Amino acid sequence: MTGGASFGSMSDATRPDVPTDSVELPSGGSMPLLGFGTWQIEGDKATTAVAAALESGYRHLDTATVYGNEGNVGRALAGSGVDRDDVFVTTKCPPNRAGKELETLERSLELLGTDHVDLWLIHWPGKADLDSIWSAFVAAQQKGLARDIGVSNFDVGQIEQVERATGVRPAVNQIEWSPLLHRADVEQAHRDHGVVLEGYSALRGGTLTHPVIVGIAERLGRTPAQVIVRWHLEHGTVVIPKSENPDRIRSNADVGGFTLSSDDVATLDALGETLT
Repeated sequence: MTGGASFGSMSDATRPDVPTDSVELPSGGSMPLLGFGTWQIEGDKATTAVAAALESGYRHLDTATVYGNEGNVGRALAGSGVDRDDVFVTTKCPPNRAGKELETLERSLELLGTDHVDLWLIHWPGKADLDSIWSAFVAAQQKGLARDIGVSNFDVGQIEQVERATGVRPAVNQIEWSPLLHRADVEQAHRDHGVVLEGYSALRGGTLTHPVIVGIAERLGRTPAQVIVRWHLEHGTVVIPKSENPDRIRSNADVGGFTLSSDDVATLDALGETLT
């Protein structure tokens, strides 16, 4: 794989304080709690954004077959100067590729320019035979093509179903998650099943303008996005903010230098419980 985007060296004054929090997965590998999402970022914009994220200090990239940008993510990674082994790479397989799972993953690896991904997810349940798809995922992991395997947009019953069918529990479940969607029972169910909760679309759905979140941000001298990202980290939840703007990419990662009080966390938690 050749090519890629390059950025000038970042000075210490502009370098974000990127958190190093991570969670251990069944393979023994570590998944950074902070990742960079690439949904709806296409073409050269994806290459540029991922390059900016890597330069800012993100070491976790999230993409998917249906995003159509795996090649761009791969080019940015290759051109970044960051060692592949230092970056946690996730991609996802749509359920309509049932029966062609291995072919789909091999194409993803070709586009990403790597011989394995760190995490491969079933993108959503769909109407396919989940037991069959998950069995193919287990086989891919055994071949070393995916270090860990998981799911996305699954409920607890579906997680239990595929584990019963194969004896292999999904390492991760990626779902839409934010303070406005917080459910203590959902969080606890993932913990009880030993499945890492990963949240997407954390900065959507009115979170950035919610008066409670804005109020906490103003008091702490932080942005609402930073408060939301930090809230995920306080819970040990993976979060994958995305942006095409280099300044926001850096700002969203600049959350290693502060924490939220237990009262602030409880206040943010209650936003979701109130809406349910």
